[in-house]
This record gives sequence, structure tokens and C-alpha cells, in this order.
Amino acid sequence: MAEKVERTKKQERINADELDIKERVVSLNRVAKVVKGGRTFRFSALVVVGDENGHVGCGMGKAAEIPDAIRKGIDDAKKNMVTVPLLKTSIPHEVIGEYGAGRVLLKPASEGTGVIAGGPARAVLELAGIRDIRTKCLRSNNPKNVVAATIEGLASLKSLEEVAKLRGKKPEEILG
Repeated sequence: MAEKVERTKKQERINADELDIKERVVSLNRVAKVVKGGRTFRFSALVVVGDENGHVGCGMGKAAEIPDAIRKGIDDAKKNMVTVPLLKTSIPHEVIGEYGAGRVLLKPASEGTGVIAGGPARAVLELAGIRDIRTKCLRSNNPKNVVAATIEGLASLKSLEEVAKLRGKKPEEILG
């Protein structure tokens, strides 16, 4: 699903070095591989990065040590950043983001509402710079699927200017 959004939007790559990036670890897992001599343990980290101003991304990292896994996750997240159209402190319209079995409903909210969201979705929304929103996880609550579905939903949002351009009208004509 996330690939479909990237192909239709044709977004240029966001240079994370120019942005003031903050990162947040959403989940850490210990994973085991059973080999002839026993089990080898590694750590996988799901990390979300954003500049709190309309840019956000997520990534996974796996390594033998926790700090290395987090660093790899941050590097991966910086490569997979998307731009989010904001309308004041919320989003322009309601959308459902889907990724795998994860499905997240994102609804705009009036100023002062705050971020009403669960843990994984909250991390993405706060780092994207959204201050007022209501969300609901509809199917899977697996952190990776919820994070990816939230980002897919945010990436599929269209601003008023984009809709006007697609319809060949002026923004004032669409509003009313």
C-alpha cells in the first residue's frame, strides 16, 4: 500500500540533513535465531523521525546491540520520509490509512482538542507536527502496521491547493 502512494504522488526525496530531526523509539523487540549451537539473540527497533513541521518517516533496524539497532532504524527512517499537508494545527480532511492488516482512521479536530491517539500512532502524529487530531486503530494493533498505516494515511492527504489544481479550478471556487 505504501508503494502505491509513493508512485501516485511522485514525491521528491526529502533531505533529512537540512531538517531539525527528532526521533522516537516506538518498539524494541528481542528476536532469536535458532542455530546449531543454540539461539542467537538480536534486537529490532521501530523508530519514527520527524521535524514537527510536516515531515515524518519510520524505519526498522536490527542488530546485536540495542544502540546499533536504534541507529540503523533512524537511518532507515530518514530515507523514508514523507511530507504531510497541515491545516493550522490539524489535517485537511478525514482519511483511512492502510498497511498490511493495520488500518488507522485519522479525523481532523478543532483547535484545543489535542492528539487523541494510541502509542504508535501518537508518536507519528506528534513528530509530524499535528497538534489536534482524533484517531482510531481499526484492525491490527501491531506497532509496525499501525505506524506504517498512519504514515500512509498522512501521505495520502491532499491540501486545498492540490485538489484545486487537479480539478482545474481556483481554491476559492472549491470552498464555495
